[in-house]
Amino acid sequence: QGVLVPGLGTFAVVHEQINGTEEVYVVRRPVFQLDMDMSFLGELVFPTVMMPGDIEIMPLDYWWLSQTNSLPPDVVRGCVEETILLYSFQLKDRQRPAFAFENIGILSCQDNVLCMQFHCSCIAGLESRDTWMALLLT
Repeated sequence: QGVLVPGLGTFAVVHEQINGTEEVYVVRRPVFQLDMDMSFLGELVFPTVMMPGDIEIMPLDYWWLSQTNSLPPDVVRGCVEETILLYSFQLKDRQRPAFAFENIGILSCQDNVLCMQFHCSCIAGLESRDTWMALLLT
């Protein structure tokens, strides 16, 4: 399943098959597909991530988020939208702030490449059997 954050992109978990010398590994790893207005990106580039067609993409659940912080869903929606808009304008103004997602990772810009770096704990939480393989792939 994936989650679409409007104006920013989609987070999802993919299953990837790796052929080892003696064994075939199937690991779960997180991916992020940027979906931001290109006019905000300027000269920035970002890795292309292909989401498999069988992944169900759900919209961000503002009601669920509101339960974690006791704010009404419409306030949470406004905060998310304004935060993404602020980040977009900062990128357009050639500022390069890092955008941190708690317990997930950091969207950052290095050498004009905008990329999502997932926390090891996020990857390990998705893949308990072949954690090292998932970490290497991600």
